[in-house]
Amino acid sequence: MRVFLPATLGLLRQLVSDEEFRPVGGTAFALTPALRESYASGDTEDMEYIAMLDAARASLRLLAAELSENPEALPRRAVIAADVDDVKLRPDLDYSVVKVPGTVTMKMIASVHVDTAEAEPAVRAASAVVDAADLGDPDAEFTVGSAEDHALAWYAPQELPFLLELM
Repeated sequence: MRVFLPATLGLLRQLVSDEEFRPVGGTAFALTPALRESYASGDTEDMEYIAMLDAARASLRLLAAELSENPEALPRRAVIAADVDDVKLRPDLDYSVVKVPGTVTMKMIASVHVDTAEAEPAVRAASAVVDAADLGDPDAEFTVGSAEDHALAWYAPQELPFLLELM
């Protein structure tokens, strides 16, 4: 199953170093039956994009923790797309949430998606209020939406070391 794993640049650096990725809490997002049923129309690619956006929002939460420890960290969302077997559906958490057992190796990774530099101010602001947005604060939701207006750039797994070197 194609899964989308929320990450940060720090976690991507760890992935390059270790050549494997352990999802935080085993949490990932995917095109699940519950996600498909929640939309009246859309093909597989459209539905997977929705799951990727859910992972990008989860990346904001990881980024908030990273920025609290290191305010100088680059505020960019990151999502890893990987093909993983034996995922566990978790519709009790949200339509697209799945749990991934163990680690994801570099061989399993199909692509990596990262914000561009232009998104940094909006992403920094959104990471500070993502929890409030989840609780229904309309101003916070607007701030998060401004970050989500920025599309993530696509990278092949073999490009990841070079991308991180440039940052």
